[in-house]
Amino acid sequence: MLYLIRYSEIFLKSEQVRRRWINKLIRNIRRIVGDCKFRLERGRIWLITDRNVDDKLKKVFGIVSFSPCEHCKLDELEDFVLKFCKGKLESVRTFAVRVKRVGEHDFTSQDVERRLGALILKNFPHLKVDLENPEKTIYVEIRNEDCYVFDEIIKGVGGIPLGVEGKLVSLFSGGIDSPVATWLMMKRGCEVVPIYFDIRPFTSERAIERVEKVAKVLKEYDPDFDVIVKEHGNFLMKVKDILKEKRLESYTCIFCKRRMLKVAEEVAKDVGAKGIVTGDSLGQVASQTLDNLLVISQACSIPIYRPLIGFDKIEIEEIARKIGTFEYSTIPADCLAVPKRPTTKADLEKVLKIEEEFE
Repeated sequence: MLYLIRYSEIFLKSEQVRRRWINKLIRNIRRIVGDCKFRLERGRIWLITDRNVDDKLKKVFGIVSFSPCEHCKLDELEDFVLKFCKGKLESVRTFAVRVKRVGEHDFTSQDVERRLGALILKNFPHLKVDLENPEKTIYVEIRNEDCYVFDEIIKGVGGIPLGVEGKLVSLFSGGIDSPVATWLMMKRGCEVVPIYFDIRPFTSERAIERVEKVAKVLKEYDPDFDVIVKEHGNFLMKVKDILKEKRLESYTCIFCKRRMLKVAEEVAKDVGAKGIVTGDSLGQVASQTLDNLLVISQACSIPIYRPLIGFDKIEIEEIARKIGTFEYSTIPADCLAVPKRPTTKADLEKVLKIEEEFE
C-alpha cells in the first residue's frame, strides 16, 4: 500500500530544524508501523508498506492527516481515474474532483478538475457535481509527471514528533487526569517516563490493574512507554502517624504529593528528563488550590508542567475518551489515606519543619 502522509507545524520550521524533525517523524512511524519504506518530497512523506496501517498511523504524533492512495503517470491519469472510481461512485449521487499541482505544467489545477469531472459524468450519468457538500470527493495530487489519486483524508493525532523536545517524567496514577496530561505533553514532542506510586495498603489491588491497562493504551503512541513503580505506602503510614500526633492530619495530601515530586526529581536526573508532568487542574481537589500548589511545588527544583491546569473535568474526560484511556481510568482505586477535611491552604513553614523532623 502507498500512503500520502501530511504534517503541519514541521513545515513552519527552519530548514535545519525541519530536516531533523522529519527524520524523527520517520523513525517514530517505523517504530509504530514496523517494516516499511519511505520517499520524501517537500511537504509530503510517502509511506510504502505491504499492509493496511491506518490505525497505527493515527497514533503517530506529528501526522496531521494521511491518505491511502494509488499512483500513476500523468499521461495515464484519465484512464486511471475512471478505473479508480469503479466501485466507489455507483452508490452516491453527488461528487467533486479536487486537484493539487506541483511543478511546471501547461495547465492549471482547475483545468484538470473540469476535464476529470466531465469524464466521470460521461461514464457515471446518474451523478451530479456538488462542489459544496459532495457525497464523494476524488482527490488528485499531481507532482511533476507523477499523479496520486485517493478518495479519503484520514485525520491524524497532530502535534509534533515524539522526542524532538526531549524527555519528561510524569506522576502517573492511571486515573483520568494524569494519562491525559501525559498524552498532551507527548503530543508536544516530549518522551514521557511514567512513575506510578504504589500506595498499598491505602488502595486496592485494582489500582495496579488500572495503571497497567492505561499504560498499555499509551504504549500504542510510544512503544517505549514503560511504567516505573515506586513503593509509597510505607511513607504514607509513617507520615500519617506523625501528622496525627501533631493534629495535622489535614496535611496528609500535601506531604504525599511533595514526597512524590522529590522522588520524581531523582528519577528525572537518572533518566535525563527536563521536568515533571502532573495532572493537576486548578481547584479540582483540595491539593490543587493555588495555595497548596505553591507549597507542593516548592518540594523540587526542576520545572513542573501542568497541561491541565485550566481544564475542567468534562474537558479532561472528553480527551480521555478520545485517546482511549477513559474506560480503564474509571476502574475504582480510591486512596484511603485522604483525610476527611484536607487543608486547602497549607503553611509552608509548618511543612518544612515537619519534613526536617521526619527526615
